[in-house]
Parts: sequence; structure tokens; C-alpha cells
Amino acid sequence: MSKVRVLVGTKKGAFICEADGARRNWNIPGPYFAGWEIYHVKGSPVNPNRIYASQSSSWFGQTMQRSDDGGISWNVVGNQFSYDGDPGTHQFFDGSSKPFEFKRVWHIEPSHESADTLFAGVEDASIFRSDDGGDSWSELPALRRHTSAPLWQPGAGGMCLHTIIIDKDNPLEIYVAISAAGAFRTFDGGSNWTPINKGLRSDYIPDEDAEVGHCVHHIARHQTSPNVLFMQKHWDVMRSDDKGDSWYEISGNLPTDFGFVVDIHAREPETIYVIPIKSDSEHFPLDGSLKVYRSKSGGVDWEPLSKGLPQSNCYVNVLRDAMSVDELDPCGIYFGTTGGTLYVSSTEGDAWEVINANFPAILSVEAQVIT
Repeated sequence: MSKVRVLVGTKKGAFICEADGARRNWNIPGPYFAGWEIYHVKGSPVNPNRIYASQSSSWFGQTMQRSDDGGISWNVVGNQFSYDGDPGTHQFFDGSSKPFEFKRVWHIEPSHESADTLFAGVEDASIFRSDDGGDSWSELPALRRHTSAPLWQPGAGGMCLHTIIIDKDNPLEIYVAISAAGAFRTFDGGSNWTPINKGLRSDYIPDEDAEVGHCVHHIARHQTSPNVLFMQKHWDVMRSDDKGDSWYEISGNLPTDFGFVVDIHAREPETIYVIPIKSDSEHFPLDGSLKVYRSKSGGVDWEPLSKGLPQSNCYVNVLRDAMSVDELDPCGIYFGTTGGTLYVSSTEGDAWEVINANFPAILSVEAQVIT
């Protein structure tokens, strides 16, 4: 029988939640790397025993970890990134002699080809690739060298590359998002990058319709609908039907269109989920009432999902990597809050249950089905 594994990165360590396919009676080993900020934990889609973790500390710097046994044991890997083909010049721990300072790894994206191939999005914004399980890393420098790079600005959380999407059938097709620069796409594995921000508008930058400078919070894409992208940006939920060449707003009847997460049902590419919060200055649910919003029409209309969620005095946030879905039927939806509660819906959002209410502040959530 299949089981579900939910990888949780928090402000004070990582946790691995496991249950059978009914998604009840959770076993929660951990914390791993107790006391460290774990920005992202993600498993390989090729090898279920391979898990990667980004471990960070303002005092000790950045460390990458790898497990080859499903999280039972871990090994430090690749604490050195090679900037622009210059090996050994830029450690995780140095101040920085490079134009772009290296602070942390925000997002890890294992490939669909090999458990040893993965990508990392870092702050300051750049993308790296490893083909040896994280032991060594090389930058894809064309992104950081893009002519628009001098116009990139940090968002409130820093100038981070926080989203990486790799096409399952064509690994040379990659999408990234940077706060606050926007979204970019490559069709050649990273040798050339194109900004894909037409249709985005941002009131807080000098040119509202600029090619770059938009604060994109998250992007989602369903592998069975490769032309369609969904975006949660700093105000506005957006959709593209042409791989990012153009965007249009689908905020519709949402009570507020500010938020950080957007995700897609595992088998229904037009069913999407967002969690609106009040504003860019008040990062908590409107009226203190936590609701997930679901659209089964690709953003034409939205319905609130609140059964099992706190509907008063709730003042938490849900960060950009803190929502995930599994591939069971019915599809499981998961999200974690900055208040440390991890929720699951085994009914595709109709009702919610608590997996654990007492984690540290949750930074990332990733669900896997293990057969």
C-alpha cells in the first residue's frame, strides 16, 4: 500500500511526517538539524530514498544536506558553489568578493532524469546545477548576466530565486522566479534566458509595466498542461496560456489578491489553490479567518474552503514554499503556517485536519507518495 511522506522545513529544524494512504495516524520523526533554519527540503522524484535539505544559520552560514535512506541519516554535501565556472572562489561562508553576495539556498529542485541531478535557487538571485548529488555545484551564469540584472531589486525577504520549474519531458525547458525581478524562462538548459513578465503590473515600481522589477511570489505549472502557468505575485493572481509570453489577472472574486502560495491539483490542471492574506503590510488572514480558496475553473471563479480551519483570532502567514499536493485519489492538499501548524485535506480541500499544531514556524512543505 502506498504511504505519504511530507517533508517539512521550519525555523528550527526539519521534520518528516509519514502516514499510510488514508493520511491518518501520522508518525513524525525529527527534528533533524535542530535549531537550524531549513529553508527547503525536497525528495527526488526518481529515487524515493534521496532527500535534499537546505540548512542555514545567520551564525554558521549555509550547509547542504543529503539523505540516501529516506531521512534516517544525513551527510553534508557541496558546501562550495562554483560561480561562473570559477571553482573554489566562492564558499558558502565567505563575505563575498563577487558582485552577487551568496547568502542562502532558498529552493532545491531535483530533476526527473537522475537522482544525482538537481538545481538550487539562491540569494542573491542565481541558479546552480549539480550532477553528482550535490557534491559540487556550477552556476548557470547567463541568468545573473542577463542585461536586465542591474534593475533587479530585493524584496522584503531578499533578492532570492525561490521558484524553479523543470519540464518533465524536456529538461532543457526551465522556469524561475525572482523577488523582486520577475519570471524568466530558458529553452536551452540555461544558456539563454528570456524575461516572461508581459501583462504584469506593479504600482510600486517607476514603470508599472516594466519588463523586469515585479515581485513574483510563486509560480505553479501542471505537467499535463505545459502551456499554462499560474502565478501569485505581490498583489494579483495571474495566469499565462502561452508559457509566460503574456499574463492576465484571475483574482476574480477573491477577497484579497495578496498572498505567497499557489498550487495545482495533481490530476486536474484547472483546479488551483491559493491562500489570500490581508495585505503586504499585514501578513495574516483577512479578519483573522484562515481560508484556502480553490478554483476549479482555472481562475474564473473561487470558492472558500474553511472547514477545520480557525475562523477567528488567526494571525499566521503561509510562505511561498509551504503548500504541496500529493498524487493519491482523492488528491491530498497540505500547507503549513508561520504559527507552526501543518494541515492536510484528504478531500481535495473540502475539509482540513491538523497533522501537528506545534512545529516551529514552517518555511516549506513537500509531499511525496511512496509506493
